[in-house]
Amino acid sequence: MSLPKQRPAADHSAAVAVPASVEAFLNDAQHVAAFTTLRPDGTPHVAPVRFTWEARSGLARVMTVAASRKARNLLAAPGSRVALCQVDGFSWVTLEGSGTVVRDPERVELGARLYARRYWSAPPNPPDRVVIEIAVDRVLTLNT
Repeated sequence: MSLPKQRPAADHSAAVAVPASVEAFLNDAQHVAAFTTLRPDGTPHVAPVRFTWEARSGLARVMTVAASRKARNLLAAPGSRVALCQVDGFSWVTLEGSGTVVRDPERVELGARLYARRYWSAPPNPPDRVVIEIAVDRVLTLNT
């Protein structure tokens, strides 16, 4: 089932509406997701990640470091399209939107707090930690 909602990437005031079952699936602490970004040559880079989803703001967040391939891909093309796909058996949810690498200490700390709440432990805190914020504008689901 596709639930597209179009909005400008920089506008976080409107949340993407998802059914309660999808919301529950996205907030299950047992899941990780495949995170897809595009390398500068256009080929996909897919990495398993832990992430958080905040329906109120329509933002998904991934904690990482600026030197990671996923962050470097987005730094090379700010605001480019990304996808997070969380799978459990034959059920899945994909969140699509524009990704931005954020270094602002307050937003990185918020990302870390949300991560700790979901995964019951703080994320790693290496030097040059950043948060990738995904302004979700499309949600695709199956069996959720």
